Amino acid sequence: MRTSRPAVRPAALEWRVFRGSAAVAAGLLTVHQLRARGWTRLRHDVYADARLPVDHLLFCRATLARMPPGSVVLAGPSAAEALGVPAAAGADDPVHLILRGHRRVGNQAGTRLHRVRLDPVDVGSVRLAGGDDVVPATGPARTAWDSAVWLPLPDAVALVDGLLFQRLVSTAELRAVAGRLGDRPGGRRAAHTLALADGNAASRAESLLRIRLYLAGLPMAVARPPMFAVRPPLAWPEFRVALWCTPDPGAEAVMINNAWLVLRTSPRREFSEVVREVRAALVARGWRTRRKQDVEESALSSNMH
Repeated sequence: MRTSRPAVRPAALEWRVFRGSAAVAAGLLTVHQLRARGWTRLRHDVYADARLPVDHLLFCRATLARMPPGSVVLAGPSAAEALGVPAAAGADDPVHLILRGHRRVGNQAGTRLHRVRLDPVDVGSVRLAGGDDVVPATGPARTAWDSAVWLPLPDAVALVDGLLFQRLVSTAELRAVAGRLGDRPGGRRAAHTLALADGNAASRAESLLRIRLYLAGLPMAVARPPMFAVRPPLAWPEFRVALWCTPDPGAEAVMINNAWLVLRTSPRREFSEVVREVRAALVARGWRTRRKQDVEESALSSNMH
């Protein structure tokens, strides 16, 4: 019976992302060895130790390996992922980069290049998880602003919620960046999105549900407000209605005993069914549907949760 040989990895390439042509030129590998199971091809001429997890940060490292040094900055969801926001970007999502100065860089597969102005205050550096690379990236506030301009509303709000929840940025800093960049393209859209952020949202799923309910015409829910000794994932305190995504019978009983209307949902339920149930509960507690214009105007206000 034949057994597969363990991969032979030169010490200089262990746990690394590298240019294949450079490794071959240095005599570390042959072209044939590059095709072995020990390596993962990520981009044209860019490879990685196959033991590294294939996630968005690995593709960030691969993309930067093909860029001229100092030519780009990680931005938007890619910067958020690098900063430590869970699920800000996945392995299949494009790597977002902002071009620095007047550099000329060609577009690459799997990459989204943005040619927008960067102020010095908006650029910092971050160490990418899974390696020892320290790379330029937009700071948390600018990351939130760019994501608010580039991404669909639910995804953008979920990302900004994550930055707030991780205490990487404050609502005051979000207001400041929205004011400073308000006259740039996308400024009004960004201000709208940042105003909807809620730093108490504990997961991307909760953030997406909150915004989807809002876009369905319901009033904006509050994420995990402290009610008595419990914190429901979503609540409408004015109407004493709460929505639990994961059952917590003890906490729910406390709320019910204090005259709250408690609803439950799960990923298996049809979203339209959830909307109908929440709408009926809010109406029963005195809510009246507002005009769409009123909803949009309130969302564009300067108040942030």
